[in-house]
Amino acid sequence: MLLPALATTPAKVALRFPGQELTYAELADRARAVAAGLVGVRRVAVWARPDVRTCLAVVGALLAGVPVVPLNPKLGERELAHILTDSAPDLVVDDVLPSGTPVDLPEPDGEAPALIVYTSGTTGPPKGVVLPRRALASNLDALAAAWEWTADDVVVHGLPLFHVHGLGVGVIGPLRRGGTVHHLGSFSVAAAAEALDTVGTMMFGVPTMYHRIAAAPEHAPAFAKARLLVSGSAPLPVTVHRRLEELTGQRVVERYGLTETLMNTSVRAAGDRRPGTVGPPLDGVEVRVVGDEPGEVEVRGPNLFLEYLNRPDATREAFADGWFRTGDLAVVEPDGALRIVGRRATDLIKSGGYKIGAGEVENALLEHPGVAEVAVTGEPDEDLGERVVAWVVPTATPATERDLADHVARLLTPHKRPRVVRFLDALPRNDMGKVLKRELR
Repeated sequence: MLLPALATTPAKVALRFPGQELTYAELADRARAVAAGLVGVRRVAVWARPDVRTCLAVVGALLAGVPVVPLNPKLGERELAHILTDSAPDLVVDDVLPSGTPVDLPEPDGEAPALIVYTSGTTGPPKGVVLPRRALASNLDALAAAWEWTADDVVVHGLPLFHVHGLGVGVIGPLRRGGTVHHLGSFSVAAAAEALDTVGTMMFGVPTMYHRIAAAPEHAPAFAKARLLVSGSAPLPVTVHRRLEELTGQRVVERYGLTETLMNTSVRAAGDRRPGTVGPPLDGVEVRVVGDEPGEVEVRGPNLFLEYLNRPDATREAFADGWFRTGDLAVVEPDGALRIVGRRATDLIKSGGYKIGAGEVENALLEHPGVAEVAVTGEPDEDLGERVVAWVVPTATPATERDLADHVARLLTPHKRPRVVRFLDALPRNDMGKVLKRELR
């Protein structure tokens, strides 16, 4: 069963949102009613707002064996039209939940689709990633082993519910364990601190959130109480790692995943929480780095998606001999842990015959006191092929272009220094806090 705890922990709180709370018994009863209302439905789209209603719709659909298409509430007209046309749901759930007489339906096969999550569309229209039930079950169990995650844990987060991080790991994950989801509605340092100070044991977040926590030392005692602080969706800068450890005594656990694969690697709860690495492969997941380092990460295992919906061409292109080509670039550390250095399409800069990972240069620049935020890209150069460009949000004591270039050349090697530095007030980011480098270009 994907969610066995629905039948085994009736009196325990399953879901908690601001002003809303459901026990497992209440969740099971109401979700079974939703499931009854979805009998015969081929596919359902759900407006994924941060509330109990979204979770009821998703859990009900999972009980009914109906694949869910989570919709970002901020979708623009063109993107929404593309997703609805491509996924062709029989029903779109917004304010009113489907309902019927609660029924117990047979558990679907592990290969049956559970979620169809659309990618961010960085290289074209968003693609629908079809995730089977066995990918969710196997991956959540592997994360439980890595993080020593049990029914006693209360997971605190304010992540959006249209993505595999917030919905798959942050909601379905605790419900599979029999623990509690404590969703903040929207993230704030104060709200997260209050939750961890009172009921929370783990927090899931993205680097933007941890950057804000590091800038709010008055809340450090609450974060120090957490059993585990987990970061994902983008690399956590080494400087933020170090600042959080100074403030809380905690080393953040990083993991690495994609929509198509769920989570591939993670630092273990009892392992070496080394800044800059995302740990070794999870149990049951195979990972390899192909080509000279930094090379492309390829993955295979039960965590993989089934296909890109309606895109057999893109599905075939994504696989090589059964291995999924992630498009991410990484270096393998001596102990087998991965260090992600960027995306093949945007973060591998070929300059003067050298391959340069943008992430390595970004981490070096973040160690300079004049840099608050940074993104590194490449741009055409007649002499070098490509030159390294740094897009910098300065601190109150900004540095000069020469200062930053010399800083990188001293920490890394001279050919990795930025040839151009452009100063900005802010970096463009998406809802998950990832920098939108295509907008910088």
